Amino acid sequence: MSRPLLSCDDIYKTYQLGRTELAVLRGVSLNISRGEFVGIIGSSGSGKSTLLHVLSGLDVPQRGQVVYDGKPLFEPEGVRKIPVGRDSRPNGGARAGSSSARGSSDDRLMEGRRNDLLNAAFGFVFQFYHLLPEFDVLENVVLPQMVGQSMAGWLANREKGSTRALGLLERVGLRDRMHHRPNELSGGERQRVAIARALVNQPAVLFADEPTGNLDGRTGQDIFGLLKDLNKAGQTLVMVTHDAELAKQADRVVRIVDGRLQ
Repeated sequence: MSRPLLSCDDIYKTYQLGRTELAVLRGVSLNISRGEFVGIIGSSGSGKSTLLHVLSGLDVPQRGQVVYDGKPLFEPEGVRKIPVGRDSRPNGGARAGSSSARGSSDDRLMEGRRNDLLNAAFGFVFQFYHLLPEFDVLENVVLPQMVGQSMAGWLANREKGSTRALGLLERVGLRDRMHHRPNELSGGERQRVAIARALVNQPAVLFADEPTGNLDGRTGQDIFGLLKDLNKAGQTLVMVTHDAELAKQADRVVRIVDGRLQ
């Protein structure tokens, strides 16, 4: 059996809300194969978006590990840095900023690798688009290519990057809108821009968090159809949705209830 492209093992994630500790993920384990389309469903507050954020390295679990392409995303639990205000330390883990939390050079290298993955290997599509209103469509799509580059490096590769961005806008049907600002677009058009932006660095995994949740039914189906077409072309896709009927069209559906997979 081939090794999964992405997996998580025994993930626990809690948030501290005042004096209350809220357990969001409770021992979640999941394997995702290259080229697979996995739909994650669950009611509001079930933990589905938190699972997506942990799988992609956007959020840090107190316990458990995520492995991408055979390598762990997170530092060992004893030196793992949990974002300030979210650290309930169920295992007595170190506070961010303490001497143990600062960790070794190996831990810092892993954090750097995780940040690189967020831009290079992982793409993200969210419910509310998160486009920059002061940039036009083309500039929004090109933006991820600028991350981590010097100005000289970006200028040297700008023509190639712009060509790829234009090709993606053609693919999502928006090349003729490339100089419009986000506020001049419909909701469906904005989501298409967000998808093109997520794909511009040719990610191995595309994460989509309720990508149709802010759209009307027909527009939502169009966006979902675009995601399915991407998957048919080989794109690994992990999508969170509350719409069970939509999720049924994925290769595999995973249901999360009260922080546990069913």
